Amino acid sequence: MLIGTVEQIWRYPVKSMAGEQLAECTVGILGLPGDRGWAVRDEEKSEIKTGTRIPVLMQCASQYCDQPSDDHIPHVNIIFPDGSSVTSDNPEINTRLSSVLGKQVRLWPRQPASNKEHYRRPGVAARIIASLANVPGFRALLPAITKLPSVDATLRAAFSRTADEPTPDLSQLPKELFEFTSPLGTYFDAFPIHVLTSASLAMMSQSNPAATWDVRRFRPNFFVKTIDGIQGLVESEWAGKTLRIGNVEVKCEMPAVRCGMTINAQKELAKDPSVLRTIVKDANQNLGVYASVAKNGAVREGDRVELV
Repeated sequence: MLIGTVEQIWRYPVKSMAGEQLAECTVGILGLPGDRGWAVRDEEKSEIKTGTRIPVLMQCASQYCDQPSDDHIPHVNIIFPDGSSVTSDNPEINTRLSSVLGKQVRLWPRQPASNKEHYRRPGVAARIIASLANVPGFRALLPAITKLPSVDATLRAAFSRTADEPTPDLSQLPKELFEFTSPLGTYFDAFPIHVLTSASLAMMSQSNPAATWDVRRFRPNFFVKTIDGIQGLVESEWAGKTLRIGNVEVKCEMPAVRCGMTINAQKELAKDPSVLRTIVKDANQNLGVYASVAKNGAVREGDRVELV
């Protein structure tokens, strides 16, 4: 079934910073080579950080100094909000980052999966959930677990939910994400590929026409321009299905749960809390779909996107 064509391809060298738009790319088991190849870690709290907790990250941009590959993560150039820049091999990189972000941080390249402490979540709530993750029937217990005061407070902070909004359904997340900030050996939120369609953004724009529904707020790898006749939150129905993008095939795993990163200011985009409020209210908290790679290949702008 034809869905549309690839309108934009995005790679994000540093997690939570503005990314690079590409005309074409290869896709391997870890998605686009170099995607989320680097991340900022709060060394005082021993945790990988995102734009939800450090919003100014999203006003920084990142570019690779060389072309990445599946086994090579090159150095990056980081451009700060004032236009100044610094490369990741500069001895002053962490001092500069800490000054701009207002926290003692360090820029890290992707670490091996064996370095579990690098990825481990701190805090009581994470320890509670991690200790229960391998209990039989764990996913059935999640609704009760997430109502525990310490867990509920952590989730609301992590996903920027107001007191009167529901917290996300986490039952489809990989188990390791309850203990670690990302799948081990990566800096992805959940899976290596994120797809978003123009149909979904059009639906959101109808719900809240005053907001700016710019693709950059949602940080997909592939933004798909849907064909005439496809309307609504089409990706919400794709979990478990296979999507062919160019000659790449991906397995759609789960809807992309949205957090406070969607509302934060970016270059040319003002802060707008109504974006997340609308997604929570009118899109069941999700926008786009996360996917794993089933077949490696290449993708170019204009390639066909099909459900197979």
